[in-house]
Amino acid sequence: MDKETGFNMPKTYNPQDVEDRWYRYWEESGFFHATPDGDKEPFCIVMPPPNVTGQLHMGHALDNTLQDILTRWRRMQGYNTLWLPGTDHAGIATQAKVEEQLAREGLNKYDLGREKFLERVWEWKRQYGGRITTQLRRLGASCDWQRERFTMDEGCSAAVREVFVQLYERGLIYRDYYITNWCPRCHTTISDIEVEHLEKPGQLYYVHYPLKDGSGGITVATTRPETILGDVAVAVHPEDERYRHLVGKTLVLPLVGREIPVIADEYVDPAFGTGAVKITPAHDPNDFEVGQRHGLPQVIVINKDAVMTAEAGVYQGLDRWECRKKLVRDLESQGYLVKIDDHNHAVGHCYRCNTVIEPMLSKQWFVRMKPLAGPAIQVAESGRVKFIPERFTRIYLNWLENIRDWCISRQLWWGHRIPVWYCADCGATIVSRDDPARCSGCQGSNLTQDPDVLDTWFSSALWPFSTLGWPNQTVDLACYYPTTVLVTGRDIIFFWVARMIFSGLAFMNDVPFRHVFIHGLVLDAMGRKMSKSLGNGVDPIDVIESHGADSLRFMLVTGNTPGNDLRFHFERLDGARNFANKIWNASRFVLMNLQDYQPGQVPEREKLLLADRWIISRLQQVIGEVTEYLEKYELGEAARVLYDFIWSEFCDWYIELAKPRLYRSEGEQRQVAQYVLASVLKTTLELLHPFMPFITEEIWQRLPGHGQTIMKAPWPKPASLYRDPVAEQQMDVLVEIIRSIRHIRSEMNVPLGKQADVVLLCPDAGTRSLLESCRADIDHLATARTTIVAEMASRPEQAAHAVARGVEIYLPLKGLIDIDREKARLQKELQAVEKDLARVSGKLGNQGFLSKAPPEVIQKEKEKEAELSDKAAALQRRLQMLG
Repeated sequence: MDKETGFNMPKTYNPQDVEDRWYRYWEESGFFHATPDGDKEPFCIVMPPPNVTGQLHMGHALDNTLQDILTRWRRMQGYNTLWLPGTDHAGIATQAKVEEQLAREGLNKYDLGREKFLERVWEWKRQYGGRITTQLRRLGASCDWQRERFTMDEGCSAAVREVFVQLYERGLIYRDYYITNWCPRCHTTISDIEVEHLEKPGQLYYVHYPLKDGSGGITVATTRPETILGDVAVAVHPEDERYRHLVGKTLVLPLVGREIPVIADEYVDPAFGTGAVKITPAHDPNDFEVGQRHGLPQVIVINKDAVMTAEAGVYQGLDRWECRKKLVRDLESQGYLVKIDDHNHAVGHCYRCNTVIEPMLSKQWFVRMKPLAGPAIQVAESGRVKFIPERFTRIYLNWLENIRDWCISRQLWWGHRIPVWYCADCGATIVSRDDPARCSGCQGSNLTQDPDVLDTWFSSALWPFSTLGWPNQTVDLACYYPTTVLVTGRDIIFFWVARMIFSGLAFMNDVPFRHVFIHGLVLDAMGRKMSKSLGNGVDPIDVIESHGADSLRFMLVTGNTPGNDLRFHFERLDGARNFANKIWNASRFVLMNLQDYQPGQVPEREKLLLADRWIISRLQQVIGEVTEYLEKYELGEAARVLYDFIWSEFCDWYIELAKPRLYRSEGEQRQVAQYVLASVLKTTLELLHPFMPFITEEIWQRLPGHGQTIMKAPWPKPASLYRDPVAEQQMDVLVEIIRSIRHIRSEMNVPLGKQADVVLLCPDAGTRSLLESCRADIDHLATARTTIVAEMASRPEQAAHAVARGVEIYLPLKGLIDIDREKARLQKELQAVEKDLARVSGKLGNQGFLSKAPPEVIQKEKEKEAELSDKAAALQRRLQMLG
């Protein structure tokens, strides 16, 4: 692209004029594309694949901003950098979208049949599945779009089949009856970690189970009375003295009349309820385990629609909640209901549709987890995989150490169909990489494929190596695996991170990534999770339209610390936009003053003034700090350092100090100032580029010099040669004195632009010499006429006074302001402040207020009292100065 100068640079920065243009240039030029290169150290990130159903939300925006910062930084450092994008087929969510579409047409999936329904899903995916990747481009994501993958593309599907078959051949996949979490609305099983346990108000029902011999009975407490119909035993703890004599006896199940035994099992908590527990193996996972140990039958009384079955007798056909109401009434009328207590307890909900899940006995496919979990535990304990922050290692380990077998089958049509066939002739089960034509046992052709699909996370677990070509031994796989870092939210450590680690170890004999960089959630300003139900979500695309992608990115990263949640405040977003505007305005000023600049002419060191040596030295420090923070994944701190340097040191101080030299039409010092401004601005833009890619490219391209893109510019390195601690110390003195003068002017209401006489009393010869050499800078930046003295016989009358770095500052006010008028104004303000202070102090001295007011209200009043007290003291000091 042709370079432009500051003179044709718009006065205000408009992101809409810039962002799309530069993104198209980057992508069309192939700057995001990576090629295996044995001479360069690889850096690889695989994008957590967003659902094809999705559109960009703030969680995606944060996650992908962090990934893009790391990717752009490492690319500039010269690494062979690959950021591999893709999307996930999202079984339950995508099928639900298409079923909703069909419902609007008056159809359901059964009207179409499996094959026609899947055609509709693929059609939906082609139409809407690329929406989120288009939006990621708007954010500035520098992914290698030429390598974009989909979890159900041909290569990923081949990897899924290969893994299933290998796990089956190793004896790690099996099929069995088991209690699983069933969603009556989504009509599929979901895994334990897909269940959201929400605290809900409920009841604890105490029900009397009579002994068959009429000698008494046992009272049982339950939160789910409808499952009484499926009870096959009552269990007590073997050491519980209250019930030991009843073990082995027979009870009669209330309302049903079925005879059930009293058994002893250590699973029972004697302290909960009555210490006796009803056992319903078909509808509770813990009861299932007890039933297995004691050889108890399994009675299914709730079906997959959450409706009572024939085993429920007179309650058959009732919805589970209706059954509960009727059954409780019947228990009460027949004398079995002892009492009902209010009881808050955690109720499992489907993470997709928020329906209360139903524990259901069914035949499912499982992965044996203990053999896979062991190596995954070891790599975290040994440090082969490091979590950032480190505290998440314990969370990961706790889950793996207590892991249960993974139910991988889902009763859906959309997804990777389980590669298992059943022979109707001989009953054989065939597990195959390819669709078999005949039974491997009897050679019959009467084969039926298992109707279920695999859990979405089964394919996602293979993402770091399936996307690089596995099971084929590709050049990409050899170059980029293991990947370098995974960037992801703390909410999917179990869903995804752990599964990728044990899958990588099982099939690649190595970890899938070295580092796991965990970030928190983006919350609203009140600290609540963003959700449709609360209506508190913020659309990142709307923000990009109003503020620009760079402002959104910078807001998301500043103040963000690894692992911690981030609150979204529009004020912070406005602050990020102001920062972009500050950069634009400063750069425009610099570029407009470079028309006669000779880029190749580097000034000799002795030609540099204090301000030049200071800003160059500070830049070296900033380069080192930013790089170090990025190495430690403290991206928020890196952004903070850049913000402070650019806004305060470069814009507010150095540019202002350079202006007098620039305004001279010619001369050596003008060229020196031009060199420092141009070189510092260029380096600063390169440091800022990973954070704010669009505005930095737009300005960098206008600077003198050559280069295709800032993306390919070498990452700056600190040069110790240019560190100048003495210049930094001297500049600190100068800045503090100028700030003190400005503060006095502000406090004493000295009109802006009105030059003030200032006397600096400086006994130290070295400091005095520094101030003499910088007198013009002080006068320029403080709007002052400065006199510097080593001593004075008497202090100036009616002068404001301050001390900075051992230098006494006097600003005589006579003739500068109307002293009598200012005294009257200050006295009036002091009276108002003292009145407010007396009111607040009186309130805090009132025992009635202190005993009734909430602690936060009292604290607020104390803070107000301290603030008013400080203000009164400051007003009194100013009055004293005026005499």
